[in-house]
Amino acid sequence: MASADFADRTHKKLVLFDVDETLTLARRAASPEMIQTLKDLRKKVAIGFVSGSDLVKITEQLSVNGSNALEDFDYAFFENGLVAYKMGKPIASQSFIKYLGEDRYKPLVNFILHYLADLDVPIKRGTFVEFRNGMINVSPMGRNATIQERNEFEAYDKQHGVRAAFVKVLQEKFADYGLTFSIGGKISLDIFPCGWDKTYALKHVEDQGFEEIHFFGDRTQKGGNDYEIFVDPRTIGHSVSGPDDTIRQLKGLFLDN
Repeated sequence: MASADFADRTHKKLVLFDVDETLTLARRAASPEMIQTLKDLRKKVAIGFVSGSDLVKITEQLSVNGSNALEDFDYAFFENGLVAYKMGKPIASQSFIKYLGEDRYKPLVNFILHYLADLDVPIKRGTFVEFRNGMINVSPMGRNATIQERNEFEAYDKQHGVRAAFVKVLQEKFADYGLTFSIGGKISLDIFPCGWDKTYALKHVEDQGFEEIHFFGDRTQKGGNDYEIFVDPRTIGHSVSGPDDTIRQLKGLFLDN
């Protein structure tokens, strides 16, 4: 039996989205076309997003032109669902630091900072380690970069494998920590406890009686931060190449019939 909260929807389905490069360009605001597409989609199915980013960043991207990220989605999952909202109301949160403990966290972050200090990349800005509620986000170039600088680093990283090499070192050095090291977005990697990937969000919806749960994301390849939820047997995964592709697929699957 599907939740009574969604009795007005045409189909008893849930459609979940990654945010960066799926609903929006990386760290950009959603386009008017995307906002309208999501409004049209919500008349037919329940919708939600699952992002590794925190509430402040995602709210900036999805609360545009009078829309509200918490009110215009049925589910809002920040930090992979470790901070969760349903119908605009908070339903759960988890703490990375409580899980790991200060005595294990400090050697980890100290190693990361030393590694980054010795790393030779073309551009370095600021905020190399960002502590979030359910994870830490690490950027070899620093998060305080312009869009153009982010794009340049992404191209450099594709050629030189900076983040992939960093992940390999961390996996070896902290093999006994029970952590996942996952490449995310254009410039960073996420570190969180095993099982606290985007499949964590499914804990909040799997008992809601949906006939299908769809997930759309751009980093669905192994090692990408959408991979686990994309291949999860509870979801139907859709890989996209950007927001325009997301709209195209949504129209073909849900809106043009």
